[in-house]
Amino acid sequence: MATVDQLVDYCRDLLRIEEIEDWPNALNGLQIGNSGVVTRLGAAVDASTRTIDAAIERGINFLIVHHGLFWPGLQPIVGGRRRMLERALQSDLALYSAHLPLDIHSVLGNNAQLAAALNFETTEPFFEHKGQCIGLKVKAQISRAEISGALERSLGGPVKLFASGPEQTNAIGLITGGAGSEIYAVAREGIDTFITGEAPHWAAVAAEELGINLLLGGHYATETFGVKALAAHLADRFDLPWEFLDFPTGL
Repeated sequence: MATVDQLVDYCRDLLRIEEIEDWPNALNGLQIGNSGVVTRLGAAVDASTRTIDAAIERGINFLIVHHGLFWPGLQPIVGGRRRMLERALQSDLALYSAHLPLDIHSVLGNNAQLAAALNFETTEPFFEHKGQCIGLKVKAQISRAEISGALERSLGGPVKLFASGPEQTNAIGLITGGAGSEIYAVAREGIDTFITGEAPHWAAVAAEELGINLLLGGHYATETFGVKALAAHLADRFDLPWEFLDFPTGL
């Protein structure tokens, strides 16, 4: 029988939770504790009323998320937020969050898993932020149409392509999530094709100005990979069942 302490200690070392600087509201690690026993794992992109309710309904008592409870910053514990937390506590649900440590993990991370799904065999870290590289670079000559199609198949949904760069790529940059606002900095690193989840409106204009292909696969869709990989890894390591709770935001 696995315990919360065992999983937390293992993830601390595996993901280098205490070494990787993140946004303060990420609060990586255990965000809600339970009575100590883990019998079933769940994985979800976001900590929300829907994911917590679904976890409880499925008998999950250790839920792994990418975006934890505190992204909106300090909020009063009233209304729906109070009900969500009360339900989690009453149901003995532990909640574990990993943001940048999971994005950048060399095997289980969102970037690494999406790169593998796209059959990018040789990658290198790029784009330093908060003291570590948060993306992957691929040097490959692939048509942008082929990349767009492969990305749609990997994500299981539509991809928005701003075809402002070369038809045949030379240097592809990949940062899952919401990195579109970094397009100028990405271009300065020699990237001609940039894959990310979402971007502000002005980034599409910037792509044309910079002569770079910009592919947007959705913030949610590009960040389903890491929590799935981590849950599967823990399930195998600690002999536990697990499942993914899929609640796309459409963004």
